[in-house]
Amino acid sequence: RLRTADGAAGYGECAAVTPEGMALARTALTGLAATAVEPARALLRGHPRLAAAVNMAQLDLAAQRAGVPLYQFLGGPTRNRVRAMTPLAGDSDAALTASLQTAKAAGHLAFAVPLPPVKARNQGQDFVGAVVRRLESLAAAAGDGCDFVLCGAGRLTPGDGAAVSAAVESFHLLWFDEPCDTVGMGAAAKLSAGGVTPLGFGASIVHPAGFQDLLREGMIDVARPALGLHGITQIRKIAALAETYYVAAAPGHTGGPIATAAALHLAASLPNFFIQETPLAASEAARRMREEIAGAALEAPVAGYLSLPAGPGLGLRPNAGALAKYREGEA
Repeated sequence: RLRTADGAAGYGECAAVTPEGMALARTALTGLAATAVEPARALLRGHPRLAAAVNMAQLDLAAQRAGVPLYQFLGGPTRNRVRAMTPLAGDSDAALTASLQTAKAAGHLAFAVPLPPVKARNQGQDFVGAVVRRLESLAAAAGDGCDFVLCGAGRLTPGDGAAVSAAVESFHLLWFDEPCDTVGMGAAAKLSAGGVTPLGFGASIVHPAGFQDLLREGMIDVARPALGLHGITQIRKIAALAETYYVAAAPGHTGGPIATAAALHLAASLPNFFIQETPLAASEAARRMREEIAGAALEAPVAGYLSLPAGPGLGLRPNAGALAKYREGEA
């Protein structure tokens, strides 16, 4: 939470921050203009997650001052609703099917599917077959009108990634996410050139220049910058760069409901936006926590789409009592 001298408050979200990071933020940001977005990022260099949260909060404040929703402050809307995707949870096919059924009942129609366990450097055809069977099982459980993303988390070699990519072409995935590490860019580029399944990269890239390298090499069909690493402003820059290569943007989001609100405003401001990852509460306690903080409507898709938040700024005034409750571990 950032407070201005006249008592206004803006909110952002990121993963845990060290006490040293918070001390730096208090020193660096005290007295800074709320609209000084780029100077704030420069002052927090070395703490990208904290900088991302501050970025959300500053833009929340700026749009509140303008009296408009954040997406309008950023030049949107480019759309009136946001297509949503949620990751399925579980290690087994049965657990993933149960997670899919829960997510579909909640209104989701697009799902991110993890690979089966990767047990060796080179997987072979047994592994490829396991991937195909997993997708077949989930597609049958989902029924018509549902889409899938296959998530590699960078765990495969380019060769195994190519084998899996070829084997799943008939499923018409939205994309194959992070099939391999991008360190060996030449080998990864061959994977991109050798198949028709779209590829997504970028979840772990900290600096925007990393996306420029992927785009220049023609490796990427979907840019996946993480909201909790880059914040709104940086992702808009990455998306603008991707647009010049006819590449879509599908920002990653694995955090809480405040970041969900920021993600929806970001999505509504991007011309080349594709789909927004939105976490599915892993338990009833987690669902209750998210709803108490931000309300039930924010993360409740209808036929696979989320509504844009209304009101100035993020359109979200977090429940202060709930924030205090869960900060103190009363969940």
